[in-house]
Order: sequence, then C-alpha cells, then structure tokens
Amino acid sequence: MTIATVLSRAPFGMEAPQVSVEVDIGSGLPSFTIVGLPEAVVKESKDRVRAAIVNCNFELPPGRITVNLAPADIPKEGGRFDLPIAIGILVASGQLAAPTLAPTLANGEFYGELSLSGELRPISGALVAALAATHVGHWVMVPTANNTETRLIAGCRAIAATHLLQVCAHLTGAQNLPFEAPLTEAVVLAQTLDLSEVRGQPQAKRALEIAAAGEHSILFLGPPGTGKSMLAQRLPGILPPLNDTEALQTAAVRSLTGRGIDLGQWRVRPFRAPHHTASAVALVGGGSQPRPGEISLAHNGVLFLDELPEFDRRVLEVLREPLESGAITISRAARQAEFPASFQLIAAMNPCPCGYLGDTAGNCRCSAEQIQRYRLRISGPLLDRLDMHVEVPRVKAEVLQGQETSAETSQQVATRVLRARTVQWQRQGKCNARLSAAEVERWCVPEAAAQTLLMRAMQKFALSARAYHRILKVARSIADLQGVEMLGVAHVSEAIALRQLDRGRLA
Repeated sequence: MTIATVLSRAPFGMEAPQVSVEVDIGSGLPSFTIVGLPEAVVKESKDRVRAAIVNCNFELPPGRITVNLAPADIPKEGGRFDLPIAIGILVASGQLAAPTLAPTLANGEFYGELSLSGELRPISGALVAALAATHVGHWVMVPTANNTETRLIAGCRAIAATHLLQVCAHLTGAQNLPFEAPLTEAVVLAQTLDLSEVRGQPQAKRALEIAAAGEHSILFLGPPGTGKSMLAQRLPGILPPLNDTEALQTAAVRSLTGRGIDLGQWRVRPFRAPHHTASAVALVGGGSQPRPGEISLAHNGVLFLDELPEFDRRVLEVLREPLESGAITISRAARQAEFPASFQLIAAMNPCPCGYLGDTAGNCRCSAEQIQRYRLRISGPLLDRLDMHVEVPRVKAEVLQGQETSAETSQQVATRVLRARTVQWQRQGKCNARLSAAEVERWCVPEAAAQTLLMRAMQKFALSARAYHRILKVARSIADLQGVEMLGVAHVSEAIALRQLDRGRLA
C-alpha cells in the first residue's frame, strides 16, 4: 500500500472537526511534505515523526512522503497530528499490516504528540475531540496523560497508550490494549472556605445568599479589609454542585487550555479571580488561534473582579455582551469561534480612590472631583447590568473578637439555595437571572402595593428599564427563598434596597 488514511480531529473552539490524515509515498528524491494549512508546530511534526519512527526500529521509507491534512481550509495546529502521521507512514509503507487494519482505522481516531523516542505526550482539547468522536461512534487512541479526560465521557471508547510501539502492537493484534472504563463517580473535595468564617456583615451575607439563589451578579462596595474578597470566595460553597452536563462543559473548556482535569474538583463550580492588570484578550479569550479566556474558564461558576475600577475600562466593556448572552464569539479574519461564558459575576470596589469614603474612621481626604473620576471608570451601562450593589462597612472590633455562635455555615445556606433553585427550574427551566423580558412579565408579577412601590422608586431614582426588570428578578429570588409565589412589598423593597448605587447613598 502506498497511500493510507488515518482519522484525527483539529481544535476549533468548542468544536473539533474531523481531519483525514492522508499519507502518500511516491517515487523520487527523498522529501517529507505536509500540506493542508498546517501551522508551524504541525510543520515541525516531520522532524519528530522521522526521529520517532527510526528510534522505534522502523524504517523511514525512501522517496517522496506527502501528508495531506484534509479538509485543507481548516487551520491545523498543535502536536496532536504526530501520532496519526506516523501511523499513516507505517501503514502506507507496509510496515504495519493486519487483516483487520483497514476497518480498525476507518472507525478509530488518533491523537498524540510524539517525542523523539516515540513516547506519547498529552495534547490540549482531548475532551472536546473525544466528545465529537463519541457522537459519530468512533473509538479514540489518546496518550495516557489524557486518559482521565476521555473517561469522563459516558459511552466513549477510549484506548490509552504511552508509546508508539504500543499503538503499533495494538493495531497488528500483537498486544490488545483494553478500552478504558468510564468514571462513574468522582470524589468531590470538601469546601475549605465556609461562610461562617466571615464575622459580621449580615446584609452582605444575605445579598450573597440571594445572589446564589437566582444566579445574580453583585457588586460589593466598602473600605479595604471589610471582607469583600472573603465573601466572594465563599460563594462557590453555597452554590449547588454541577450536574453531569455542566461538569462536562466546564471540563471541556479547561481541556482546551491544556491544564488537565482535576477529578477532585469535578463537580465543584469554578472560581476565577483575574488580576486587574489582565487584558481584554486574557479576560474574554482570543489570539490568532482563538483560546478561551477567564470568562469561559468561569463557565457555570464564579468570576470575581476585585478592585473593579482598576481594570482598564475597555476590558470591562467587553463583559457587557457575555453578561446578557452567556456566550462570547471571537472573530478573526480566517475563522470564528464561540465559547460558553455563562458565569456569575461578583465584583468588589472601594467607594473612593483612598478607599475610606463613608468609613466610621473618617480618614477620607478625596475631593469630590477625585471621587467622581474614580466612579466614572465604571460605565453606567455596565453598572446597570449588575443586579445588586451592596455596601460592606467596617466591622467593629468587638464583633471580630467575640464568638459569633449564630453564624450560619455554608451548608445551611446551600440547602436553602438549592431548594430555591429547584423551584425555579421546575417553574421556568432556568435561574431567575436568566429570564427574558417576556418571562419576567410572566413569572415576576408583583402584587398591587408592591407594583406601586416599584413605580415610585422608578420615578424617584430615575431607574432604567433594565434596572426595573433586574429588581423584579431579584425580588423573585427573594420570594423563592421564602417559598412564596406572589411578589410582595417586602420582596420588592428589599430588592430596591440592594441597588444602593441607583439610590445614590454613597455619592
């Protein structure tokens, strides 16, 4: 046989289109050519493959070796094509032969980077590729280091190998490698951060519970050292664990970064806290070959932005679209990739440049102009998209020193949050924060007195239509926590009180 075809897949955002690695061995002067829009790393595959084949006691066939990665209009990147190229050369040159080889190659896909000695090294995005292969009924051959990812997929027929010789022995029937059994259960590590560790701040804790119940975004305002970061870090501990679909989506995004999967955090919601010097590309993703950013790594979890005004304004503005849509589309001249970005935004900021405006210590020396300039670093449209703005004041010394026996644990709060979310999914099939305008009109109906109160607040504080709907969504979550169907005055008034920047109390 002078031509062979081996199947693989190319990374393409959250998709993995199938790639046919076609190898032809012709007559002529010795050469090794790879075509099909390969990136630099793929072009370098010929040197790795050549050394691996020779060091595994095979022969590199003389003549013109042409490798075509079809379809040719999809950019190919990474070292994942090393293994299929090597297998294709060995099959085309007749060094790999078996009666069942043709049907085996027709129903299998191969991924893996080769070392010069023939060892298989892990690739990024193995989970996404294996998901696509499972969908079409193919089995996959992956490096052992990627075995954990493929075992997370129900119904995936994955074979793990550590060396090119193992793969060759399996294809010829000399050594049968077993299909790896799927992981039916994964151990979840206990949360080490508990809400009971936060002293005082009853209003902020209450707001955090409401945010968890309805998946609402929240902005904490207060002087340094009052517990804003502590509160945000404890939000994942009161959120419901990920279900199978959510856990697989979150793991797939992480797999694209090449960081591997931690089984101990399989059902734990991700918590991402990028530094305020992060660029827009780092936050939303990008690059010549689009990669997921922090908002996608926080998919189904929490994105915490500390010192919110210190972020570049252009960086913050890119959050507006994913906050509404739950996805981010990255467009480049040659391709377009979409990544999931359904995250819960928690932000924290000081009330002024020095941080002590309104503090009981009275140490603020900022002028009105400095305070206004500091606040204007956050645009009005972005601030309007945050469901709650909550003040986190300084905690008194006696509260810090005393024993707070009445403080609730994260588990106690999580029980109420789970009950409220169950009600929401049974009623509308989504969390309250994700309701559309039409769904708000249907599911967030206040009683007459509550409607009158909301109309007065709209006129007095000049609230926008978006703020009107977000107040109703928050009120719906408050009512769900109490197990009440109709939105009452208490629910609406508390939702209004949780938007303090709209009311100008800290101006």
